[in-house]
Amino acid sequence: MSKVCELTGKRAMVGNKVSHANNKKKRRFHINLWKKRFFLIKENKWITLKICTSAIKLINKIGIENALKRFKYKKKKNNQKKIKT
Repeated sequence: MSKVCELTGKRAMVGNKVSHANNKKKRRFHINLWKKRFFLIKENKWITLKICTSAIKLINKIGIENALKRFKYKKKKNNQKKIKT
């Protein structure tokens, strides 16, 4: 499972961990992901999204349908296979 927000596309960032002696080591800043279910009223069904907390706040503010329109969310098909070209 990749650590990427399905709605906003946010992913982990890379930076430095700096010690008291100013030694620098690479580290990752992971995003705060949650698996949430939302009910779509127009389609009368539930969808499950793996989204970050900032996306949850946005959905609480503008609604799930408007958030999906804003980020042009594309539904995944379970039977879809990847074709190499």
